[in-house]
Amino acid sequence: MATMGAMAAMGALPAGALPPLPTLGVPGVPELKPLTRYEAMRLGPGWSHSCHAMLYAPNPGMLFGRIPLRYAVLMQMRFDGLLGFPGGFVDRRYWSLEDGLNRVLGLGLGCVRLTEADYLCSHLTEGPHRVVAHFYARQLTLEELHTIEISAVHSRDHGLEVMGMVRVPLYTQKDRMGGLPNFLANSFVGTAKFQLLFALKILNMVPEEKLAEAVAATQKPKKSAIDQAGGATTKPANELAVPAKTGDDFADRAENQAAGQVVAEAVEQQVAGLESGAMVVPVAEVVEQPVGLGADAVAEQPVAEPME
Repeated sequence: MATMGAMAAMGALPAGALPPLPTLGVPGVPELKPLTRYEAMRLGPGWSHSCHAMLYAPNPGMLFGRIPLRYAVLMQMRFDGLLGFPGGFVDRRYWSLEDGLNRVLGLGLGCVRLTEADYLCSHLTEGPHRVVAHFYARQLTLEELHTIEISAVHSRDHGLEVMGMVRVPLYTQKDRMGGLPNFLANSFVGTAKFQLLFALKILNMVPEEKLAEAVAATQKPKKSAIDQAGGATTKPANELAVPAKTGDDFADRAENQAAGQVVAEAVEQQVAGLESGAMVVPVAEVVEQPVGLGADAVAEQPVAEPME
């Protein structure tokens, strides 16, 4: 329905002319070639068909009491660490697109069935494999969506091919990265990222300019943790500058070293006097001598005779 509305907005078409298929048109995201369901079904046996579905629901909730959530959109964390939508490949020899999709959804979600009315788009994928990616979208209530999230935990594929369901944040925080931009910076399987952006645009869930801003934010170079830590501890050059030593500073240090030597020699003299039973000059008296006399001052001090 949303796709037809977007086409109608383009105006009246000449008799017999087919309306152009909608495109994504977001800078930084490579376009995939769109084709109709009829065209996809006429492709030869050398083509494979994948079917995936986006389940979503209006969400009146507010993050932190001030950021509108708008919609809850379900995706999956796969066994290979990539994000994707529920679904998989359909063998056209035995199944219709919808029957094959519902069979896969039953293994991963357990309680939802889609019909041809939920069909949204088809695209030819890039790469060596000849695959047509079909995409479906079904709007549910928030309660129905929550029931599916609970059911998915008890499905056969949970913990095996599917690590769990995740909700897509459709908002962007003040730092221009929190929310949708950070989510888009993750790794997606196949056409999943393109299909997410395409559905958000076609279903009017996120304005096109907001999608473009979110994609552009993910393409800006980020500083590494080391660079950020280095920048946080960097001090101005004038704070790191060490004042040059003056001649007075060196003279003071020399006098201190001489005083230390005097004290050390006095201590050794006291120890020697104690061992021989002689009385020696106390250390305090030696330290009080002028520093300029140096070590010779200690030698000139009278040494008392040993006490009997």
